[in-house]
Amino acid sequence: MIPMEPLLIYKALSNETRRQIVEWLKNPADHFDDTKHLEEGLTLQIGVCVADIQTKSGLAQSVISSYLSTLEKSGLLESERVGKWTFYRRNEETIQEFSEYIQKQL
Repeated sequence: MIPMEPLLIYKALSNETRRQIVEWLKNPADHFDDTKHLEEGLTLQIGVCVADIQTKSGLAQSVISSYLSTLEKSGLLESERVGKWTFYRRNEETIQEFSEYIQKQL
C-alpha cells in the first residue's frame, strides 16, 4: 500500500472540477448513464469512462486526462483499463485515511 500524502490530496482538491469529479464518482449512477457500456458487460461498478467524465465536465479531453492523472497520483482515484477504455473510481481507502488524518491533525 502506498502511504497517503496529504499535500498531494490538498493540491488535487484545490481545483473545483477535480473536486467535482471525486464527488460525482461517489454516486456515479446519479451523474452518469449506466447503459453506454452494458453491451460489453461493463457497469458503473468498475468505474466511469474518461469520455463520460469529459462530457459531463464540458472540458477538453486533454484537460480531463490531466485532472484524472492528478487525482490518481494523489491516491483519491483508481483506474482500470478495459479494452480501449479507461475507467475511474474512487479509492475509498485513501479517502477514509485522509478523513481520519483531517480529524486528528486539524
